[in-house]
Amino acid sequence: MAFKDKYSVILPTYNERQNLPVLVQMLSEVFTKEKLSWEVIIVDDASPDGTLDRAKELQKSFGSDHIVLKPRAGKLGLGTAYVHGLQFVTGNFVIIMDADFSHHPKFIPEFIKIQKQTGADIVTGTRYRSKPGLIGGVYGWDAKRKLTSQGANILADFMLNPGVSDLTGSYRLYKKEALVSVISKTQSKGYTFQMEMMVRAKAMGLHVEECPITFVDRVYGESKLGGEEIVEYLKGLLWLWWTV
Repeated sequence: MAFKDKYSVILPTYNERQNLPVLVQMLSEVFTKEKLSWEVIIVDDASPDGTLDRAKELQKSFGSDHIVLKPRAGKLGLGTAYVHGLQFVTGNFVIIMDADFSHHPKFIPEFIKIQKQTGADIVTGTRYRSKPGLIGGVYGWDAKRKLTSQGANILADFMLNPGVSDLTGSYRLYKKEALVSVISKTQSKGYTFQMEMMVRAKAMGLHVEECPITFVDRVYGESKLGGEEIVEYLKGLLWLWWTV
């Protein structure tokens, strides 16, 4: 019997009680429509708003084979959340995405299509490129935030030449073995984690493709990007330029 592909979504959460149920429902609908085997691994960092309780309700509704709960004792950083979740992945492909509706599940079939056509180790979403039938873009940000994001990517492209147009994006499909190998070499834990992952992937010679996506600012809750994250990004950029 041929091995059947399975897609594991690692979903770090912190105060996503309102977003999580709708997102899981949409993921279930996408995977069911595409007749794909799937699981969602929820890594909640002790959210005070009851996110974990809501996740437990979802596990009862969708089953423990589809909803896997791997909470942690505190807010320990995005990078370590993926390292933690990866330990429990049973699929041969891993999807990472935000839990706040910035990333719409409707793009997952296109990610998978690109991977199947190209054999890519990684397919990464881009807000800054388009192709026939798919237009990349950002919605819900003011001009200042758009300029900050675009400036960050232009600066990173100039200093690191990563080979992708959206280095700070966090919506990606990985072959599991590619994610394991890249994450083992990645040292960042916070906001620069996604950037370092792509730089490491290029340095390792992995095959990376891009998929245009539309990014929508979070529906419920507050953005977790602030001045500290911007400073951390700039420090991380200089560190990667110096070390990789």
